[in-house]
Amino acid sequence: MDSVSVNKFRDNLNIHVEQVVTKHMPLKVTRRTGEDFVVLSADDWEREQETLYVLQNTDLMKKIAVSVATHQKNKGYKPTAGELDEITGI
Repeated sequence: MDSVSVNKFRDNLNIHVEQVVTKHMPLKVTRRTGEDFVVLSADDWEREQETLYVLQNTDLMKKIAVSVATHQKNKGYKPTAGELDEITGI
């Protein structure tokens, strides 16, 4: 994660915000008091929240683990040729 002082962040606010939004990379802003903060795009914040929800939901994590194990044993769902054509738009 890139880091910038609060003064440089303030002086170049538009540039830093544009980079955070377009590159989807958070920016750590440091302060003299040592109480730093992070700038993150709204889309990235929502994705992080969704990920945290999934990771904290034990029932959902168990279902995902079972699905992964089934898939690794080649016993997962295999679409038909027609379904594949519909999915890929061919």
